[in-house]
Amino acid sequence: MLWVPDWPVAAHAQAERLPASAALALIEKGEVFACSAAARAEGVRRGMRQREAQSRCPQLQVVRYDPALDSRAFEPVLVALEQSLPGLHPVRPGTVAVRARGPARYYGSEKAAALTVLGTVAELGWERARVGIADGLFAAERAARSAGFDTRRPADGATQPMGGEAITIVGAGEAGVFLAPMPISTLDDPELVSLLPRLGIRTLGDFAALGPSDVAARFGPLGARLHALASGRDPRPATPRIPPRDIDAVIDFEPPLETSDQLAFAVRAASDEFIEALLAQRLVCTALRVELIGDRGETSERVWLHPRSFSAAEVVDRVRWQADGGELHSPVTRVRIMPDAVDPVGVHERGLWGTGPDEGVHSALSRVQGMIGHRGVLTATESGGRTVAERQTLVPWGDRPLVARDPRKPWPGALPAPAPSTVYEVPRPIAVHDVRGRVVSVDERGALSAAPAVLVSQTGGRRELSAWAGPWPLEQRWWDAAAARSAHRFQAVDTDGIAWLLALDAEGWWAEGRYD
Repeated sequence: MLWVPDWPVAAHAQAERLPASAALALIEKGEVFACSAAARAEGVRRGMRQREAQSRCPQLQVVRYDPALDSRAFEPVLVALEQSLPGLHPVRPGTVAVRARGPARYYGSEKAAALTVLGTVAELGWERARVGIADGLFAAERAARSAGFDTRRPADGATQPMGGEAITIVGAGEAGVFLAPMPISTLDDPELVSLLPRLGIRTLGDFAALGPSDVAARFGPLGARLHALASGRDPRPATPRIPPRDIDAVIDFEPPLETSDQLAFAVRAASDEFIEALLAQRLVCTALRVELIGDRGETSERVWLHPRSFSAAEVVDRVRWQADGGELHSPVTRVRIMPDAVDPVGVHERGLWGTGPDEGVHSALSRVQGMIGHRGVLTATESGGRTVAERQTLVPWGDRPLVARDPRKPWPGALPAPAPSTVYEVPRPIAVHDVRGRVVSVDERGALSAAPAVLVSQTGGRRELSAWAGPWPLEQRWWDAAAARSAHRFQAVDTDGIAWLLALDAEGWWAEGRYD
């Protein structure tokens, strides 16, 4: 396992042209995602709120964390390593694994192979990289993070120092012994890490000493898997990645093309050749990068995702949709089509039985999308949020959903299930009256002026209410004047048996949805 310490920080510092000694914190959703050594020396920690981090380190430089930049910066490292060590298994940006047996035989020993890896990475400017060798991905990564010793025991039983702080080699079958003194917090499960110390289990060795059947009965499948890791048994294989070949399609136009239809016609043959070249390598493209260059030198670049794999016609569609996006203000002089992610063709082979209807739906909707545009066909994906409108994200058909708000995380203040089956894209203005015909209001303490009795639409229609519940206050994004919202929400049932989701804010009453 190769590990580059503080990779996200180093990658972003390089992109922002900041010195390596800078106190830098990467921020994601208002919290510290990663921070530099200089920031940690001032008390900044991962998971800390941004304001607290800045109060502890006034000179802290804050940069928004960009996962795409993280991955792009690591791609040259993977390409360089694949020249000497084929069959790499990227774990995450900054961490990569490879089966040690083949390189050890080729270079003469595990240490020689590790030195080759470190030399390759150092040539790219990452001189603080470390290598760990052990049985399994978990133990190898722990070894890389504690680099400095050869734990294979000689005849006298002493541990052999490696003469540096870059390599740790754990002998075959000794992963459990190596992991035993490490704290239980090494496991990546906050709930279990919080519970086990209260049971007197403070190290991985203590956890490994428990019976596997007892752990499985008490903590379930996840606990059993973590118990296996703590014991030095890691069943996860190191799966080699398939590096993208140089199968880029580049088409130049002289004179430049002015319309998207001209562009689509001109790239049709190149798209066929692009897909055929991938198939010749037994690959399919699941993420496509399209680059358009205008006559004035401006560039439009975008990565298009696909739930299965791209066909030649779908590549043409993406080029046309990108041209219709209006990012270029001059005719197109060059189109470049590149595979951003590929898979073995066998992974995407159609099943022998039962996949016909799915393929038919995909074909029909893709055809409609090709006629009316990329965002002409949308599908709803569940997302996180406190309001019902935020709990869905519309994704163009064929794109993999990229949900910014995780629906599995807690959203304090969100209404409990079930959600309204009909959610109005634009809330409808209404009025809610009491039995005397007065508008119902809510004071600063959340107390109602009177019980809701009548629902009055903007057109004057009236619905008598038979039941209601609330209010549930919503105070959201107070720090952002444009997105801030303060409201009280109600659920109400009229005499026809229809339930409504209502909201009262500074502008008045609104109907946000209906429970059909």
